[in-house]
Amino acid sequence: MPEPQLSRGTLAHIPASVKTPSDAPRPEETGVVHLGLGAFHRAHQAMVFDQLLREGDTRWGVHGVGMTQAGLVNKLRAQEGLYAVRIAGASGVEWQVPGALWQTSVATTERVQVVNAMAAPSTRWITLTVTEKGYTPALAQLLIDGLRARHAAGHAGLTIASCDNLQGNGHKLQALIHATATTQDAALMQWTDAHCAFPCSMVDRIVPAATPEVLSAAKDALGVHDECALSTETFWEWVIEDKFVDPADGALLAKCGVRVTPDVHSYEEAKLRMLNGSHSAMALMGAITGRAHIADCIAEPHIQAFVHRLMSREVAPHLSRADWADYRDALIRRFGNPYLKHSVHQIAMDSSQKIPQRWPPSILGQMAKGQSYEHHALAAALFLRYTLAVDEQGKAYALNDPQAESLMAIGASQRSQASACIQALLARQDLWGAELPSRADWHARVAEWHQHILQHGVDAAVKTLLQNTP
Repeated sequence: MPEPQLSRGTLAHIPASVKTPSDAPRPEETGVVHLGLGAFHRAHQAMVFDQLLREGDTRWGVHGVGMTQAGLVNKLRAQEGLYAVRIAGASGVEWQVPGALWQTSVATTERVQVVNAMAAPSTRWITLTVTEKGYTPALAQLLIDGLRARHAAGHAGLTIASCDNLQGNGHKLQALIHATATTQDAALMQWTDAHCAFPCSMVDRIVPAATPEVLSAAKDALGVHDECALSTETFWEWVIEDKFVDPADGALLAKCGVRVTPDVHSYEEAKLRMLNGSHSAMALMGAITGRAHIADCIAEPHIQAFVHRLMSREVAPHLSRADWADYRDALIRRFGNPYLKHSVHQIAMDSSQKIPQRWPPSILGQMAKGQSYEHHALAAALFLRYTLAVDEQGKAYALNDPQAESLMAIGASQRSQASACIQALLARQDLWGAELPSRADWHARVAEWHQHILQHGVDAAVKTLLQNTP
């Protein structure tokens, strides 16, 4: 006999210790269309919306849109939008089943359904977690089609909130829409600018890709089978610009723990450069040394010291977030959370899209002050070594990156022609911006660390850096 599966009908069998939805969904009344239905959204924004729903405000049900892959959408449909989230931290573990996901679609195969959802009178918000590489004309055209249908129907404007790791993400999304629109869309763009809001936002919560261990733990905790279970940490942060179509939304979100502020920039730059910048460096270390997870990396005293110093010495001097030291210490604790099996290869994915936002601002800041940027130079050398696609034990791994082909072509001969490879990698303005490629001092420091990594290994290079720059 097949084991029972998580659904609205089996909620009554779940232990009382697990927080479950109190009300049935009302699919015809979804208020949020979310583009990019992955693990992060389901363990972050969807849980905020779930809290609003629990308090009786039914305007926050979510229509979740998978952009290309039907697999997750089909699993969630089979479970009527339900999934379990393990929230684990120093104080212990708790489980929750959020109930905010009321409808699902796949953009590539159900485009009309997605456009209609954006145009529906009940829809008030669109949120996005499509990753840095997802900001394409195709995304903009989908939004334009939805806004056009909405405008034609005479409905109110929308709050359209990017929740991706892009500085000024609200401005960038609005600019992308304008750049993609045609001359026939002039009136629509005027209406969009006048009646829609594009707040910038910063979101922070570590949500690893699901593993068989999490699925097994969910079955033990819930007593039912759950194909979509997730694991996350207790910490979460959502900072959003105080710019909404309905000004009352800000106070509602603030009651749920969201930070509503006119100054998102100081938080987003701290997250990009401290959390994400450190994550990228550790992910490359882990991939090359054969350590599977971030927790495995930060557990090594020399890697923890490297990360602490990277943030304190080379990143923090250029941040405007006042509580950066507390944030740094919280990050190191979070990186070590044993429940977060955060794969280094998952974080290293799309590095060519991430590094330009995470490292160059700190490197240039240090140069402007005449201060050391050795930790970032070593990180850049790690990136070149990573393009060999084989770890120090000889085990091959895949480069999952839009630029994988060109990066591997650059890196293939780095053992025999290191100087030429470094020159080719560091010359790329798409990675390093306009200034760094011409800095001979930058090239020299990366070259020295790259040579050290090739000759002695990553761990020895990190320990040498720590010894030589007390």
